[in-house]
Amino acid sequence: MMLLNGGVLGMLHGELPRTLRSSADSWRLGTLLVACAVILFIVQELYKEQDWIRIPGNTLMTLGVTVYGRALRQFYGLPDARHMLLPAAATLLGVAWFVYAQPSMVGRITVSTVFWLVALIDGLLVLLRQRGGRAVSQKVMIGVFTLVILFAAGRVAWFLVTSDPGVSVFESSRMLNAFSPLVLSILPIIGTTVFLMMCSDRIRGYWEQAASVDYLTGLPNRRTLAVEGERRLSAARTGDLPLALALIDLDYFKGINDRYGHAAGDEALVEIAALLRQSAQEGDLIVRQGGEEFVFVLVNLGREEALARMERLRQRVAAHVFFLEGQQVPITVSIGVTWLDGCGAGFGELLRSADAALYCAKQGGRNRVETSERAAGCHCRTGFDALPQRTSASASSTASP
Repeated sequence: MMLLNGGVLGMLHGELPRTLRSSADSWRLGTLLVACAVILFIVQELYKEQDWIRIPGNTLMTLGVTVYGRALRQFYGLPDARHMLLPAAATLLGVAWFVYAQPSMVGRITVSTVFWLVALIDGLLVLLRQRGGRAVSQKVMIGVFTLVILFAAGRVAWFLVTSDPGVSVFESSRMLNAFSPLVLSILPIIGTTVFLMMCSDRIRGYWEQAASVDYLTGLPNRRTLAVEGERRLSAARTGDLPLALALIDLDYFKGINDRYGHAAGDEALVEIAALLRQSAQEGDLIVRQGGEEFVFVLVNLGREEALARMERLRQRVAAHVFFLEGQQVPITVSIGVTWLDGCGAGFGELLRSADAALYCAKQGGRNRVETSERAAGCHCRTGFDALPQRTSASASSTASP
């Protein structure tokens, strides 16, 4: 069963994402090592006079459990521990001592089980140190490691108290010996199934992230906006708190793509996204809605504060030095701002209101912030004009909204 489970994991290797393959390889190696240890235990049972077989058998068991811990470290992106091979080395030396220097079955079983415990606890600690909400598969893996640890600890305690371990784990007159092979097979058999569940959870997480995050900028995408925007709007209404929404669009972005290429355009979008993040405060939501358009949801901000924040953002973008294809390129943004005023409009209406304000900013000469009242027809009102630019004449000022 161990070898078959390892074979199934090997068959699935090519279907796993590259980020999971190294951990899957280690888990499969751990299963192979434990299976080889069991085979050596069987050989020892057939050739009882060959005590030396106990040394590689117990050492491979400890090494297999150690490699399981390494698989978990790789799964969570952790580096190998320097002490990782010490339990296996200690098992080798300890079992050899109780086979040749001071023959003792109790000593051999005790020392080998103690170092199995050390390797098992190391793997359990890797699982327990993972912060955040734990998936069901991770909780099950914690349970698997805990069960094997408790059994191994009980096995050591029983042998030390009774000093009578029996002939071997294959000798079933003693209940603990009869259960030992069953418990020791939990990690390579049940544990492998749980490990595949963990891989499945990780893959599902990848897909969920891909569906909710813009691949280029790393910002949430339009799908996330629909969910999170409504949630923030509902929270603002429930708490009677102000909320503003800004629609941000790069000016003349098509010209950038046409002149410098789409790769340069992508680079500009990434830099704009970074500037947006720098302007965000706790609770704000920044989304790439599509193309060169971004949505900025500002929580706990009324009209004047939201307008001031967006004006500072516009100035920051206009003052930022963009280098595309080795050339300095001036880039500006137009921004349309709207806000929640308690009239009961949904998030879609807020977006349309901000879009109307953005249209006014484009029509008014670009590189400016405009506002839009949420009312029938969404009437546009003039806002902040652009400040004097490095590469163009200064825009004329207009009255504040």
